[in-house]
Amino acid sequence: MTYELLGIMVLWTFLYGYLIVASVDFGAGFFSYYSVLTGQKNKIHKIIQRYLSPVWEVTNVFLIFFVVGIVGFFPETAYYYGTALLIPGSVAIILLAIRGSYYAFSTYGSKENRGYMLLYGATGLLIPASLSTVLTISEGGYIEERNSQVLFLWNRLLASPYSWSVVLLAVVSVLYISAMFLTYYAARAKDETALEVVRGYALFWSAPTILSSFLVFLGIRTQNPQHFLGMLELYWMFAASFLCFLVAVYCVWKRRRYGTAFLFVMLQFAFAFYGYGAAHLPYVLYPYINIYEGFTNETMAGALIAAFIAGLFVLIPSLWLLMRLFLFDANYVQGTGAPKKG
Repeated sequence: MTYELLGIMVLWTFLYGYLIVASVDFGAGFFSYYSVLTGQKNKIHKIIQRYLSPVWEVTNVFLIFFVVGIVGFFPETAYYYGTALLIPGSVAIILLAIRGSYYAFSTYGSKENRGYMLLYGATGLLIPASLSTVLTISEGGYIEERNSQVLFLWNRLLASPYSWSVVLLAVVSVLYISAMFLTYYAARAKDETALEVVRGYALFWSAPTILSSFLVFLGIRTQNPQHFLGMLELYWMFAASFLCFLVAVYCVWKRRRYGTAFLFVMLQFAFAFYGYGAAHLPYVLYPYINIYEGFTNETMAGALIAAFIAGLFVLIPSLWLLMRLFLFDANYVQGTGAPKKG
């Protein structure tokens, strides 16, 4: 395997990790506020807070690794995406700051504020919507280079049906992944009241997720025909993704094996995400940057790959310990006491 392929695979793995972990976080934030609006706060709020308390501080580690890595491996991305992502990137940073402020106030404040809850819930949808523009722009057609200057065609982006289909997919996927995880978490906590609520959310958002995925698939056909043909060649990955979706929904529908259901949700998005990425190769930004011509020198590449693989070996065990000591500790998950030691 070449340095180029290994580098992009490592980056894509970090981005996939962020997709799963951040989706649970963002969706939980929205459901937390939604429960206040619908008068169901007493049913699911404790479950959500129990999950978020030990997790929120590590969620963005995956994103930081990806951003640093994409610029390190492909320096030209800073030149092209720097202009294109000035507005959506700035918006995402502001929203992440607002979200972090909520965590600080909710953790150390004396009581929750309804205004903070509104911002918290809204950022859970607005952040993935703003970040999804990166994937949209990568398909080409929204950036032009004239007289050695990069021009971002924001009016074309806003008027593009494909762009809005990606935003829709980002939002509903966040809610679907989060609801599926919270269903599993409520079952582990043996909280039947919360389980019924979040199980309903999971089933409700399953259909919009698969429909919006289909819309994006059709949109790529006109936006980037070359990418569309690549996806057709990898049809088996998307077929496997759909089968995983069916298994996950079936388990939740039948009220059984919620852990298996969430595992298949992860596999569903893994097949679709890696299939999408593989079909997009060799381009990082069509048609300006591809992994072979825009790659850094071999010395830098070797150092980055070693550092990022080491990061994975540190990050993944850390997350496992976090889940073992807190999230899935019998006392902690059921809210009956502090986590066990040892």
